[in-house]
Amino acid sequence: MALLLQQIDETNRRDHWYLDESDDCHYLYEYTAGKGRQGGETNQLIHNLQKKRNDGGYHYKAPAIARCARDLSAVLNAEWLAQATIVPIPPSKVKTDPAYDDRMVQICRGICAPAPADVRELIEQIASTDTFKGGNRKAPAELKQNYRIAESHLQNLRGIVGIFDDVLTTGSHFKAKGDVLGARAKDASDRSLRRQASDSKPVWRGFD
Repeated sequence: MALLLQQIDETNRRDHWYLDESDDCHYLYEYTAGKGRQGGETNQLIHNLQKKRNDGGYHYKAPAIARCARDLSAVLNAEWLAQATIVPIPPSKVKTDPAYDDRMVQICRGICAPAPADVRELIEQIASTDTFKGGNRKAPAELKQNYRIAESHLQNLRGIVGIFDDVLTTGSHFKAKGDVLGARAKDASDRSLRRQASDSKPVWRGFD
């Protein structure tokens, strides 16, 4: 069956309660909550994608990353990709943490397009936190306090900023990142970021 991007709209937005109708969010897969890896093919894919280094079956992680990149390559419009800067949402652990996981960076960099995708780690996490999977579901205002802009990646952004994540739950990470980018854009001396002030929304948001 052909893969299709699906949009978060009035029929399913209530499941992601921090989102509102101004948010342009799409998803590729349907995750069945509460079923774990027994919940179907997508659940197994996400289970493998989120494996930690010392987990059993860690060797399934790389194929899961490759599949996600391949499936995104199949559904993302080449014209959109040529106009977009792709921003992976950072993981719960900072780069100096032994548990740091760059799966979203790898997925985004694995997207194939006629012209190379512009992938930038534009938002950084300041300190490691617990995962949402562990039940620590913070509100956007709290998440924002632990984010900062990577100033070295600001120059010459493309006309669209797309925020990419693996699983969409409450929508709080999306909201927090959009707010951080929007606030920075208001004060930006770099015109390429200022141009994004009302456009920092993705054509694809995450797996669900």
